[in-house]
Amino acid sequence: MTATTPGMRPVNPHFSSGPCAKRPGWSLQALTDAALGRSHRSKIGKAKLKRAIDLTREILQVPQGFHVGIVPASDTGAVEMALWSLLGARPVTMLAWESFGEGWVGDVVKELKLKDVTTLKAPYGELPDLSKVDTDTDIVFTWNGTTSGVRVPSADWIKADRKGLTICDATSAAFAQRLDFSKLDVVTFSWQKALGGEAAHGMIVLSPRAVERLESHKPAWPLPKIFRLTKGGKLNAGVFEGETINTPSMLAVEDYLDTLQWAKSAGGLDALVARADANAKALWTWMAKTPWVENLARDPATRSNTSVCLKIVDPAVAKLPTEAQWTFVKDFVALLEKEGVAYDIATHRDAPPGLRIWCGATVETADIEVLTEWLDWAFAKTKDALPKAA
Repeated sequence: MTATTPGMRPVNPHFSSGPCAKRPGWSLQALTDAALGRSHRSKIGKAKLKRAIDLTREILQVPQGFHVGIVPASDTGAVEMALWSLLGARPVTMLAWESFGEGWVGDVVKELKLKDVTTLKAPYGELPDLSKVDTDTDIVFTWNGTTSGVRVPSADWIKADRKGLTICDATSAAFAQRLDFSKLDVVTFSWQKALGGEAAHGMIVLSPRAVERLESHKPAWPLPKIFRLTKGGKLNAGVFEGETINTPSMLAVEDYLDTLQWAKSAGGLDALVARADANAKALWTWMAKTPWVENLARDPATRSNTSVCLKIVDPAVAKLPTEAQWTFVKDFVALLEKEGVAYDIATHRDAPPGLRIWCGATVETADIEVLTEWLDWAFAKTKDALPKAA
Protein backbone atom coordinates (compact mmCIF):
# COMPACT_ATOMS: atom_id res chain seq x y z
CA MET A 1 0.00 0.00 0.00
CA THR A 2 1.57 3.28 -1.12
CA ALA A 3 1.76 6.02 1.51
CA THR A 4 1.28 9.28 -0.40
CA THR A 5 1.61 12.28 1.88
CA PRO A 6 -1.57 14.40 1.69
CA GLY A 7 -1.20 17.91 0.37
CA MET A 8 -3.42 19.58 2.99
CA ARG A 9 -3.65 19.53 6.78
CA PRO A 10 -6.63 20.03 9.09
CA VAL A 11 -6.82 23.63 10.27
CA ASN A 12 -7.61 22.31 13.75
CA PRO A 13 -6.00 18.92 14.57
CA HIS A 14 -7.94 18.46 17.82
CA PHE A 15 -10.13 15.38 17.40
CA SER A 16 -9.98 14.13 21.00
CA SER A 17 -13.22 12.83 22.52
CA GLY A 18 -12.71 14.78 25.69
CA PRO A 19 -11.69 17.39 26.40
CA CYS A 20 -12.88 18.20 22.90
CA ALA A 21 -12.01 20.82 20.30
CA LYS A 22 -12.68 24.44 21.17
CA ARG A 23 -15.26 26.29 19.12
CA PRO A 24 -14.22 27.63 15.70
CA GLY A 25 -12.41 30.95 16.10
CA TRP A 26 -11.76 30.49 19.81
CA SER A 27 -8.90 32.39 21.44
CA LEU A 28 -7.90 33.42 24.95
CA GLN A 29 -9.12 36.91 24.10
CA ALA A 30 -12.65 35.55 24.42
CA LEU A 31 -12.10 35.17 28.17
CA THR A 32 -10.97 38.70 29.01
CA ASP A 33 -14.28 39.43 30.78
CA ALA A 34 -13.80 36.58 33.27
CA ALA A 35 -14.52 37.49 36.89
CA LEU A 36 -11.04 36.53 38.04
CA GLY A 37 -10.15 37.26 41.63
CA ARG A 38 -13.85 37.66 42.46
CA SER A 39 -15.97 35.44 44.62
CA HIS A 40 -18.37 33.14 42.81
CA ARG A 41 -20.88 34.36 45.39
CA SER A 42 -20.42 38.00 44.45
CA LYS A 43 -23.09 39.72 42.39
CA ILE A 44 -21.06 39.39 39.19
CA GLY A 45 -20.07 35.79 39.98
CA LYS A 46 -23.63 34.63 40.59
CA ALA A 47 -24.84 36.52 37.52
CA LYS A 48 -22.38 34.71 35.28
CA LEU A 49 -23.27 31.32 36.75
CA LYS A 50 -26.98 32.06 36.34
CA ARG A 51 -26.35 33.18 32.75
CA ALA A 52 -24.60 29.86 32.06
CA ILE A 53 -27.62 27.99 33.43
CA ASP A 54 -30.10 30.07 31.43
CA LEU A 55 -28.20 29.68 28.15
CA THR A 56 -27.87 25.94 28.73
CA ARG A 57 -31.63 25.69 29.22
CA GLU A 58 -32.31 27.79 26.12
CA ILE A 59 -29.96 25.97 23.76
CA LEU A 60 -30.84 22.45 24.93
CA GLN A 61 -34.54 23.35 24.89
CA VAL A 62 -35.06 22.12 28.44
CA PRO A 63 -38.78 22.24 29.31
CA GLN A 64 -40.17 24.68 31.83
CA GLY A 65 -40.53 23.06 35.24
CA PHE A 66 -37.19 21.27 34.91
CA HIS A 67 -34.27 22.46 37.03
CA VAL A 68 -30.80 23.06 35.55
CA GLY A 69 -27.82 23.23 37.89
CA ILE A 70 -24.02 23.46 37.90
CA VAL A 71 -22.38 20.81 40.08
CA PRO A 72 -18.85 19.71 41.03
CA ALA A 73 -16.61 17.08 39.42
CA SER A 74 -17.69 17.11 35.78
CA ASP A 75 -20.20 14.58 34.43
CA THR A 76 -18.87 11.93 36.81
CA GLY A 77 -19.82 14.07 39.78
CA ALA A 78 -23.25 14.79 38.32
CA VAL A 79 -24.00 11.10 37.72
CA GLU A 80 -22.74 10.08 41.15
CA MET A 81 -24.85 12.81 42.72
CA ALA A 82 -27.94 11.37 41.03
CA LEU A 83 -27.13 7.75 41.93
CA TRP A 84 -26.39 8.45 45.57
CA SER A 85 -29.29 10.87 46.05
CA LEU A 86 -32.11 9.15 44.17
CA LEU A 87 -31.62 5.38 44.09
CA GLY A 88 -32.86 2.90 46.67
CA ALA A 89 -36.56 3.68 46.54
CA ARG A 90 -37.36 1.20 43.73
CA PRO A 91 -35.71 -1.68 41.87
CA VAL A 92 -33.07 -0.53 39.39
CA THR A 93 -32.25 -1.50 35.81
CA MET A 94 -28.69 -0.73 34.70
CA LEU A 95 -27.77 -0.57 31.01
CA ALA A 96 -24.15 -0.96 29.94
CA TRP A 97 -22.52 -1.28 26.54
CA GLU A 98 -19.22 0.51 27.17
CA SER A 99 -16.85 1.50 29.96
CA PHE A 100 -18.75 4.40 31.52
CA GLY A 101 -22.00 2.43 31.73
CA GLU A 102 -19.99 -0.41 33.27
CA GLY A 103 -18.65 2.05 35.80
CA TRP A 104 -22.14 3.08 36.89
CA VAL A 105 -23.06 -0.60 37.31
CA GLY A 106 -20.07 -1.05 39.60
CA ASP A 107 -21.03 1.96 41.69
CA VAL A 108 -24.62 0.81 42.17
CA VAL A 109 -23.82 -2.84 42.88
CA LYS A 110 -20.48 -2.61 44.70
CA GLU A 111 -20.57 0.80 46.41
CA LEU A 112 -24.27 1.44 47.10
CA LYS A 113 -24.76 -2.33 47.39
CA LEU A 114 -28.31 -2.26 46.10
CA LYS A 115 -29.77 -5.76 45.91
CA ASP A 116 -32.73 -5.45 43.52
CA VAL A 117 -30.68 -4.62 40.41
CA THR A 118 -31.14 -5.92 36.88
CA THR A 119 -28.18 -5.38 34.57
CA LEU A 120 -28.57 -5.54 30.78
CA LYS A 121 -25.26 -5.53 28.94
CA ALA A 122 -24.05 -5.62 25.36
CA PRO A 123 -20.56 -5.91 23.89
CA TYR A 124 -18.78 -2.95 22.33
CA GLY A 125 -20.51 -2.05 19.06
CA GLU A 126 -23.99 -3.13 20.13
CA LEU A 127 -26.90 -2.05 22.34
CA PRO A 128 -28.68 -4.20 24.91
CA ASP A 129 -32.20 -5.34 23.97
CA LEU A 130 -34.11 -2.23 25.02
CA SER A 131 -37.44 -4.06 24.71
CA LYS A 132 -36.48 -5.95 27.87
CA VAL A 133 -36.20 -2.81 29.99
CA ASP A 134 -38.84 -2.52 32.71
CA THR A 135 -39.46 1.22 32.86
CA ASP A 136 -41.35 0.85 36.12
CA THR A 137 -37.92 0.38 37.69
CA ASP A 138 -35.42 3.19 37.97
CA ILE A 139 -33.15 3.12 34.89
CA VAL A 140 -29.54 4.25 34.60
CA PHE A 141 -28.03 4.50 31.12
CA THR A 142 -25.75 6.50 28.84
CA TRP A 143 -27.48 8.15 25.89
CA ASN A 144 -24.29 8.02 23.83
CA GLY A 145 -21.62 5.47 24.68
CA THR A 146 -18.53 7.64 24.41
CA THR A 147 -16.09 4.73 24.35
CA SER A 148 -18.08 2.52 21.95
CA GLY A 149 -19.60 5.04 19.54
CA VAL A 150 -23.04 3.49 20.11
CA ARG A 151 -26.06 5.59 21.08
CA VAL A 152 -29.72 4.93 21.73
CA PRO A 153 -31.62 5.84 18.54
CA SER A 154 -34.45 7.48 20.51
CA ALA A 155 -36.29 7.31 23.82
CA ASP A 156 -39.27 5.45 22.36
CA TRP A 157 -38.45 2.42 24.55
CA ILE A 158 -39.19 4.44 27.70
CA LYS A 159 -42.87 4.53 28.68
CA ALA A 160 -44.46 7.94 29.13
CA ASP A 161 -46.40 6.63 32.15
CA ARG A 162 -43.38 4.97 33.77
CA LYS A 163 -43.25 4.61 37.52
CA GLY A 164 -39.49 4.67 37.83
CA LEU A 165 -37.00 7.46 37.21
CA THR A 166 -34.69 7.58 34.20
CA ILE A 167 -31.15 8.73 34.97
CA CYS A 168 -29.33 9.54 31.74
CA ASP A 169 -25.62 10.20 31.36
CA ALA A 170 -25.73 12.42 28.27
CA THR A 171 -22.23 13.84 28.40
CA SER A 172 -21.26 13.12 24.76
CA ALA A 173 -24.81 13.57 23.46
CA ALA A 174 -25.89 16.95 24.85
CA PHE A 175 -25.54 19.76 22.29
CA ALA A 176 -25.11 17.27 19.42
CA GLN A 177 -28.08 14.91 19.69
CA ARG A 178 -31.73 15.52 20.51
CA LEU A 179 -32.60 14.49 24.06
CA ASP A 180 -36.24 13.62 24.69
CA PHE A 181 -36.75 15.34 28.03
CA SER A 182 -40.30 14.00 28.26
CA LYS A 183 -38.74 10.57 28.88
CA LEU A 184 -35.81 11.71 31.03
CA ASP A 185 -35.85 12.59 34.72
CA VAL A 186 -32.17 13.24 35.31
CA VAL A 187 -29.79 14.36 32.56
CA THR A 188 -26.09 14.92 33.22
CA PHE A 189 -23.21 16.19 31.10
CA SER A 190 -19.97 18.14 31.33
CA TRP A 191 -18.63 21.33 29.80
CA GLN A 192 -15.62 19.67 28.18
CA LYS A 193 -17.51 17.45 25.74
CA ALA A 194 -19.78 18.62 22.93
CA LEU A 195 -19.04 22.33 23.34
CA GLY A 196 -15.32 21.97 24.05
CA GLY A 197 -15.44 23.75 27.39
CA GLU A 198 -12.93 23.31 30.20
CA ALA A 199 -12.97 20.41 32.66
CA ALA A 200 -14.05 19.95 36.29
CA HIS A 201 -17.64 21.20 36.09
CA GLY A 202 -20.81 19.20 35.53
CA MET A 203 -24.44 19.94 34.78
CA ILE A 204 -27.51 18.21 36.14
CA VAL A 205 -31.07 18.61 34.84
CA LEU A 206 -33.92 17.41 37.06
CA SER A 207 -37.53 16.78 36.08
CA PRO A 208 -40.39 17.49 38.49
CA ARG A 209 -40.57 13.71 39.11
CA ALA A 210 -36.91 13.68 40.13
CA VAL A 211 -37.48 16.59 42.50
CA GLU A 212 -40.43 14.74 44.05
CA ARG A 213 -38.18 11.74 44.66
CA LEU A 214 -35.47 13.92 46.19
CA GLU A 215 -37.94 15.45 48.64
CA SER A 216 -39.67 12.19 49.57
CA HIS A 217 -36.83 9.66 49.65
CA LYS A 218 -34.08 9.54 52.26
CA PRO A 219 -31.16 7.36 51.13
CA ALA A 220 -30.00 4.59 53.46
CA TRP A 221 -26.42 5.88 53.29
CA PRO A 222 -24.77 9.16 54.31
CA LEU A 223 -24.40 11.73 51.53
CA PRO A 224 -21.15 13.69 51.10
CA LYS A 225 -21.66 17.44 51.06
CA ILE A 226 -20.98 17.77 47.32
CA PHE A 227 -23.83 15.30 46.58
CA ARG A 228 -26.52 17.08 48.60
CA LEU A 229 -29.30 18.56 46.48
CA THR A 230 -31.74 19.14 49.32
CA LYS A 231 -31.79 21.40 52.34
CA GLY A 232 -34.25 20.81 55.15
CA GLY A 233 -35.96 18.10 53.14
CA LYS A 234 -36.63 20.38 50.18
CA LEU A 235 -34.80 20.97 46.91
CA ASN A 236 -31.85 23.30 47.40
CA ALA A 237 -33.09 25.81 44.84
CA GLY A 238 -29.92 27.87 45.05
CA VAL A 239 -27.94 25.21 43.18
CA PHE A 240 -30.21 25.87 40.20
CA GLU A 241 -29.82 29.64 40.41
CA GLY A 242 -26.03 29.74 40.31
CA GLU A 243 -25.25 29.16 43.99
CA THR A 244 -22.83 26.30 43.47
CA ILE A 245 -22.08 23.74 46.20
CA ASN A 246 -18.34 24.35 45.98
CA THR A 247 -16.11 26.93 44.31
CA PRO A 248 -16.12 26.86 40.50
CA SER A 249 -13.38 28.26 38.29
CA MET A 250 -14.64 31.60 37.03
CA LEU A 251 -12.21 31.26 34.12
CA ALA A 252 -13.86 27.98 33.14
CA VAL A 253 -17.27 29.62 33.62
CA GLU A 254 -16.29 32.38 31.21
CA ASP A 255 -15.11 29.81 28.68
CA TYR A 256 -18.42 27.94 28.94
CA LEU A 257 -20.33 31.20 28.51
CA ASP A 258 -18.28 32.00 25.43
CA THR A 259 -19.02 28.67 23.80
CA LEU A 260 -22.71 28.84 24.74
CA GLN A 261 -22.94 32.26 23.12
CA TRP A 262 -21.21 30.86 20.04
CA ALA A 263 -23.71 27.99 19.97
CA LYS A 264 -26.62 30.41 20.15
CA SER A 265 -25.21 32.62 17.40
CA ALA A 266 -24.55 29.56 15.22
CA GLY A 267 -28.25 28.70 15.25
CA GLY A 268 -28.83 26.88 18.51
CA LEU A 269 -29.54 23.18 18.90
CA ASP A 270 -30.71 22.63 15.31
CA ALA A 271 -27.44 24.00 13.96
CA LEU A 272 -25.30 22.10 16.47
CA VAL A 273 -26.95 18.78 15.60
CA ALA A 274 -26.61 19.53 11.88
CA ARG A 275 -22.90 20.29 12.27
CA ALA A 276 -22.24 17.06 14.16
CA ASP A 277 -24.30 15.07 11.65
CA ALA A 278 -22.34 16.54 8.74
CA ASN A 279 -19.04 15.72 10.41
CA ALA A 280 -20.05 12.14 11.14
CA LYS A 281 -21.44 11.70 7.63
CA ALA A 282 -18.11 12.77 6.13
CA LEU A 283 -16.33 10.15 8.22
CA TRP A 284 -18.93 7.44 7.49
CA THR A 285 -18.74 8.17 3.74
CA TRP A 286 -14.99 7.67 3.81
CA MET A 287 -15.34 4.46 5.86
CA ALA A 288 -17.84 3.03 3.38
CA LYS A 289 -15.22 3.10 0.61
CA THR A 290 -12.19 2.22 2.75
CA PRO A 291 -11.47 -1.52 3.05
CA TRP A 292 -9.17 -1.41 6.08
CA VAL A 293 -11.63 0.14 8.51
CA GLU A 294 -15.24 -0.21 9.72
CA ASN A 295 -17.51 1.55 12.20
CA LEU A 296 -17.40 -0.22 15.56
CA ALA A 297 -21.16 0.41 15.88
CA ARG A 298 -22.76 -2.39 13.87
CA ASP A 299 -26.27 -0.95 13.42
CA PRO A 300 -26.33 2.34 11.46
CA ALA A 301 -29.33 3.48 13.53
CA THR A 302 -27.23 3.42 16.69
CA ARG A 303 -24.06 5.07 15.37
CA SER A 304 -22.86 8.08 17.32
CA ASN A 305 -22.44 11.38 15.51
CA THR A 306 -19.92 12.58 18.10
CA SER A 307 -17.54 9.89 19.38
CA VAL A 308 -17.22 7.84 16.19
CA CYS A 309 -15.27 4.65 16.92
CA LEU A 310 -13.40 2.79 14.18
CA LYS A 311 -12.11 -0.77 14.14
CA ILE A 312 -9.25 -1.84 11.89
CA VAL A 313 -10.39 -4.85 9.85
CA ASP A 314 -7.47 -5.27 7.48
CA PRO A 315 -6.41 -8.94 7.92
CA ALA A 316 -2.77 -8.05 8.50
CA VAL A 317 -3.80 -6.14 11.63
CA ALA A 318 -7.01 -7.87 12.69
CA LYS A 319 -5.25 -11.25 12.98
CA LEU A 320 -2.66 -9.88 15.40
CA PRO A 321 -2.94 -10.56 19.14
CA THR A 322 -4.74 -7.79 21.01
CA GLU A 323 -1.51 -6.45 22.52
CA ALA A 324 0.06 -6.24 19.07
CA GLN A 325 -3.05 -4.48 17.73
CA TRP A 326 -2.66 -1.88 20.47
CA THR A 327 0.96 -1.42 19.46
CA PHE A 328 -0.18 -0.86 15.88
CA VAL A 329 -2.71 1.75 17.03
CA LYS A 330 -0.09 3.47 19.21
CA ASP A 331 2.32 3.70 16.28
CA PHE A 332 -0.52 4.84 13.98
CA VAL A 333 -1.62 7.74 16.18
CA ALA A 334 2.00 8.69 16.96
CA LEU A 335 2.60 9.26 13.26
CA LEU A 336 -0.37 11.59 13.05
CA GLU A 337 0.64 13.47 16.18
CA LYS A 338 4.20 13.88 14.89
CA GLU A 339 2.78 15.44 11.74
CA GLY A 340 0.53 17.71 13.82
CA VAL A 341 -2.62 16.58 11.97
CA ALA A 342 -4.54 14.67 14.68
CA TYR A 343 -4.16 14.39 18.43
CA ASP A 344 -5.49 11.82 20.91
CA ILE A 345 -7.52 9.63 18.54
CA ALA A 346 -6.81 6.14 19.88
CA THR A 347 -9.85 4.40 21.29
CA HIS A 348 -10.38 4.35 25.04
CA ARG A 349 -8.12 1.95 26.94
CA ASP A 350 -11.12 -0.23 27.91
CA ALA A 351 -12.45 -0.46 24.33
CA PRO A 352 -11.23 -2.75 21.54
CA PRO A 353 -8.06 -1.42 19.88
CA GLY A 354 -8.88 1.09 17.17
CA LEU A 355 -9.47 4.79 16.54
CA ARG A 356 -11.98 7.30 17.90
CA ILE A 357 -12.67 10.55 16.06
CA TRP A 358 -14.64 13.34 17.70
CA CYS A 359 -17.20 14.75 15.26
CA GLY A 360 -19.10 17.12 17.53
CA ALA A 361 -20.29 20.57 16.53
CA THR A 362 -17.06 22.41 17.37
CA VAL A 363 -15.25 20.43 14.64
CA GLU A 364 -15.32 21.64 11.03
CA THR A 365 -16.41 19.18 8.32
CA ALA A 366 -13.56 20.28 6.07
CA ASP A 367 -11.10 19.18 8.75
CA ILE A 368 -12.74 15.74 8.95
CA GLU A 369 -12.47 15.37 5.18
CA VAL A 370 -8.78 16.28 5.21
CA LEU A 371 -8.18 14.01 8.19
CA THR A 372 -9.44 10.96 6.27
CA GLU A 373 -6.59 11.38 3.78
CA TRP A 374 -4.11 11.36 6.65
CA LEU A 375 -5.76 8.27 8.15
CA ASP A 376 -5.13 6.40 4.90
CA TRP A 377 -1.56 7.70 4.88
CA ALA A 378 -0.88 6.67 8.48
CA PHE A 379 -2.41 3.23 7.97
CA ALA A 380 -0.24 2.56 4.94
CA LYS A 381 2.91 3.72 6.74
CA THR A 382 2.16 1.71 9.87
CA LYS A 383 1.21 -1.43 7.95
CA ASP A 384 4.40 -1.23 5.89
CA ALA A 385 6.36 -1.22 9.16
CA LEU A 386 4.82 -4.52 10.32
CA PRO A 387 7.21 -7.48 10.39
CA LYS A 388 6.93 -9.37 7.12
CA ALA A 389 5.72 -12.96 7.21
CA ALA A 390 8.45 -15.54 6.71
